[in-house]
Amino acid sequence: MAEQELTQEQLAELAVANDEGDAKINYKPPAQKTLQEIQELDKDDESLRKYKEALLGNSGGVTADPTLPNIVVTRLTLMCDSAPSPLTLDLLGDLESFKKQSFVLKEGVEYKIKISFKVNSEIVSGLKYIQQTFRKGVRIDKSDYMVGSYGPRPQQEYEFLTTPEEAPKGMLARGTYTIKSKFTDDDKHNHLSWEWNLNIKKEWKD
Repeated sequence: MAEQELTQEQLAELAVANDEGDAKINYKPPAQKTLQEIQELDKDDESLRKYKEALLGNSGGVTADPTLPNIVVTRLTLMCDSAPSPLTLDLLGDLESFKKQSFVLKEGVEYKIKISFKVNSEIVSGLKYIQQTFRKGVRIDKSDYMVGSYGPRPQQEYEFLTTPEEAPKGMLARGTYTIKSKFTDDDKHNHLSWEWNLNIKKEWKD
């Protein structure tokens, strides 16, 4: 089925309808501290000791590859119970190739996005996942998700799940959407940016 042609007015209406996702997050992260600083300061401070244990575990020992960046984003997975097969992007591969393919998502289904990542050497605070959605070059939605603060765990990935979303539905909603994703933090470090496509269809295969 050919993609429904949308007028500029209809695209503008879609953007207005989704404008609530553009709200700012009122969050101030704690001051950044290295592992050595945390380990030294917690000797006489109960709150810092608990902070270190919450982020690092009781041992506080970490072995990491010094050649790797502190944050490595490994996968994006579209979680949908009714999907016929897993929808996963390997973010360690060729990011440019994602622009040439599309996830197919059935209209009206509920889904979540899961981001898998590793923290290799230092505690990181204020991690965010930012997602902007475009239709025919017009931004119709923006979502900012607060991921949180994490301690180094190079041998094991962390996973972050967004809140449930409902795919758009109806004849005008069907078609291809371009999504620009960014994994960043409150210091505006861009840990990874990538672009991918989502094709909303009447059925999973039509």
